[in-house]
Amino acid sequence: MITELRERISETFLGKEEVVENVLICMLTGGHILLEDVPGVGKTTLVRTIASLLDCDFGRIQFTPDTLPGDIVGISIYNMKTGEFNYRPGAIMHQIILADEINRTSPKTQASLLEAMAEGQVTVDGTVYLLPQPFVVLATQNPMDCLGTYPLPEAQLDRFMMRLVIGYPDHDSELKMARNYLDGKMEQTVKPMLEAKDLLRMREEVKEIYVKDNILQYARDIIALTRTCDKLVMGASPRAYLALVSAARGKAYIEERDYVIPDDIKAVAGNVLHHRLALTAEAKIQGEKIDRLLTELVLKAKVPME
Repeated sequence: MITELRERISETFLGKEEVVENVLICMLTGGHILLEDVPGVGKTTLVRTIASLLDCDFGRIQFTPDTLPGDIVGISIYNMKTGEFNYRPGAIMHQIILADEINRTSPKTQASLLEAMAEGQVTVDGTVYLLPQPFVVLATQNPMDCLGTYPLPEAQLDRFMMRLVIGYPDHDSELKMARNYLDGKMEQTVKPMLEAKDLLRMREEVKEIYVKDNILQYARDIIALTRTCDKLVMGASPRAYLALVSAARGKAYIEERDYVIPDDIKAVAGNVLHHRLALTAEAKIQGEKIDRLLTELVLKAKVPME
């Protein structure tokens, strides 16, 4: 199913197989995804295609500077006939959420997603409302040097399992994209191939992927190195450690293995940890890059031999 799903996504979202794989890893492990890149590279197209193929309830939130927390989680409205307050669901009450341009809204509105992403529920006027399952947030973010953007707080960034950069398509993929557009193929409706219950079943299978203690130690060593690095303001959190192990499980599942190997940890470490780390002012002045620094830290960690 995963192989066919990847192929179907790649028919619409051309030339980015690695991005598609990482998105599927997050969806298989219950993680949320932050897609960061310049406008127009297909972030929204990718999310819509996945939602259509999985036949999940899809909701799109276009974040703007005047978006309010109540627009996201919902509000309680007084019913004059009954004399009671009735809950009116917000835009978050869907299985797959496209949080479009999440960094164009204020930090107050961004914070309305924290409980939903961490606990799968929202609280309105003291009443807890559970979100439909499976629940996945795929947020798009414009680079911080774009006009009208607000930086995401560290607590919000830590809720995302992976940060993915799409980048521009290669030469052949872009030509094929133009041909599909001229032929009207990009306007065709994507037909579902799986149901929400299929995704939930596969998530249970991922939980059966075996992780040996020395693999856990290997992942822990990488996390520990980020906390002791003098070029970083802060290291990765315990949530980041759990996300790293979970993502490695998803990678093993896609590779059709029922156990995790060190290469699975290496494959997902960059995307899982990048957005959770911040360089010191001195490191920025010296031209240090988080990607390069992460590669060095992963290489320093002792790889299990068994």
